[in-house]
Amino acid sequence: MTKENLICIGAIKGVHGVRGQIRLLSFTEQAEDIFTYAPITDASGTRTFALSFRGMGNDHFIAAIEGVTTREEADKLKGTQLFIARDRLPEEEEGEFYQADLEGLDVRDESGVSLGRVIAMYDYGAGPFLEVQPAKGKSFMVPFKDEFVPTVDVEAGYMIALLPSDWIEEPKAPKEKPSA
Repeated sequence: MTKENLICIGAIKGVHGVRGQIRLLSFTEQAEDIFTYAPITDASGTRTFALSFRGMGNDHFIAAIEGVTTREEADKLKGTQLFIARDRLPEEEEGEFYQADLEGLDVRDESGVSLGRVIAMYDYGAGPFLEVQPAKGKSFMVPFKDEFVPTVDVEAGYMIALLPSDWIEEPKAPKEKPSA
């Protein structure tokens, strides 16, 4: 596996108890699906983890990692992100996209002019938003809804965004200091 084709599906949040169990966050659509993927690796793709379900916490799973038997061993893994190869994910339905496939896409207006590149995706409960970084100036957010993003072509590397004319703040020229 190369780092370029790895997709983050979870993270080790912390330790649970004294027998090496962990608190596990899942980023899969159905949270429990994280246990169906193997092998799971770290970001480098060199360390593999075999996870097994042990219970539930408020916002996480309690899991065991094969070979990790002490609290100290588990604590060393805290913060580790967990990855699988991109080709292990299920095929997307029509009109669905994986976040990792959207990041890096060129965002264009309806006339084809580049507005920037997608650098991140967020969902705070009101639906997903794309963060777009223009060539100059501050990044801006675009709701990832059909009325704002009617076209996404992952294969061609771009999406079309329909934005109001005042949506993007143009960078202002620095003010000149008065001469003394």
